[in-house]
Amino acid sequence: MQQTQNTTLLIIGGGPGGYVAAIRAGQLGIPTVLVEGHALGGTCLNVGCIPSKALIHVAEQFHTTQSYSGGTSPLGIKVSAPTLEIGKSVEWKDGIVDRLTSGVAALLKKNGVKVIHGWAKVIDGKHVEVDGLRIQCEHLLLASGSQTVNLPMLPIGGAIISSTEALAPTSIPKRLTVVGAGYIGLELGIAYRKLGAEVTVVEARDRILPTYDRELTQPVAESIKALGITVHLGHSVEGFNAASNTLSVRDPQGETLQLVTDQVLVAVGRKPRTQGWNLEALALEMNGAAIKIDNRCQTSMRNVWAIGDLTGEPMLAHRAMAQGEMVAEVIAGQHREFNPTAIAAVCFTDPELVVVGKTPDEAKAAGLDCLVSSFPFAANGRAMTLESKSGFVRVVARRDNHLIVGWQAVGAGVSELAAAFGQSLEMGACLEDIAGTIHAHPTLGEAVQEAALRALGHALHL
Repeated sequence: MQQTQNTTLLIIGGGPGGYVAAIRAGQLGIPTVLVEGHALGGTCLNVGCIPSKALIHVAEQFHTTQSYSGGTSPLGIKVSAPTLEIGKSVEWKDGIVDRLTSGVAALLKKNGVKVIHGWAKVIDGKHVEVDGLRIQCEHLLLASGSQTVNLPMLPIGGAIISSTEALAPTSIPKRLTVVGAGYIGLELGIAYRKLGAEVTVVEARDRILPTYDRELTQPVAESIKALGITVHLGHSVEGFNAASNTLSVRDPQGETLQLVTDQVLVAVGRKPRTQGWNLEALALEMNGAAIKIDNRCQTSMRNVWAIGDLTGEPMLAHRAMAQGEMVAEVIAGQHREFNPTAIAAVCFTDPELVVVGKTPDEAKAAGLDCLVSSFPFAANGRAMTLESKSGFVRVVARRDNHLIVGWQAVGAGVSELAAAFGQSLEMGACLEDIAGTIHAHPTLGEAVQEAALRALGHALHL
């Protein structure tokens, strides 16, 4: 006879959305079971956000040290030529991942969540099987995340790799070709260039980072050029010849170009992970490739919930976390809705990009008459001391009442401005609120205040 276990909440997927939902449910006294087939922390902690930022940091440190060798830098620092032990770098990165995933496991245990390691198979809206164990639940939360989009003409294997393999290198290739100039492709392409590889980027569309506006991405384009990365825009991939190590691409005029390369990194995006766990048994209403949800993350089936990348764009770990926390509170009887004013998107290229709320184009498309104002980091003292004068902070605010509807920034370290941007939008700040807040000197944050001051017509440092 098959063993059956009962619980109030059953969560499929232990990534940022799933584990946060489980922790919050445990805090609220909801009996919770979390099923994870791979490792706690999901893509984000294991083969995504965290390890990529670790590798980017290694690359930045190595690149900076290289710039000090062979001569004296403007800072007066001189060193002998550095060497890279990539095995040690990967070991350090893995140590960070292990500490974080162990921390997640400890938090789940502390809050009374039962974790089952195995692959879930959905039976119906109340029953799931995991390796012969049947689990019955009152509420089913789907948090299976996303997976990389593969190209049929470039199957992963051998010289063709995905971001997963790129984040665990045993050596740095002499030549790397990146297919896709979105944030994943450029983050890793720039990192590999700084680690010593000759990098070429192939993008089907007519510009890099096509989801961001051209003004915002221009400093990144200039940085890529300065680093010596070759970019082929408007080029489509046709296939890879392993015998000759060549990638065939077609240019906008229809001519075929052969790119000699040692590795090809396919980074053309991610898609909801809907296959492999019998989701089709639920016959849920879909929104394209994603599960359709309402403003409480409820699916078309009662007491079946879905969060995170499984529900489509924006595929961001912090969105999944916020949704997971909310679903746990809804199940506990609290009145909650998922209705954020804005969700920050951060791109860890060189320089970094942040977009929160509406861009000027989006505000215009929404029929809003807006003031748009930028303040350059070239006029910011802290940026100068960091040798990072490129980029700017940009604010978008309604002309009639000065309500801020969007912030964007590009520059070194601007990812850390995302919190201030998000808070100002969530709290309904106007230009006068930001302009009238004393910002610490010298900090990059002063550019935020100056952008607001400039929108009001009286920037102090321009």
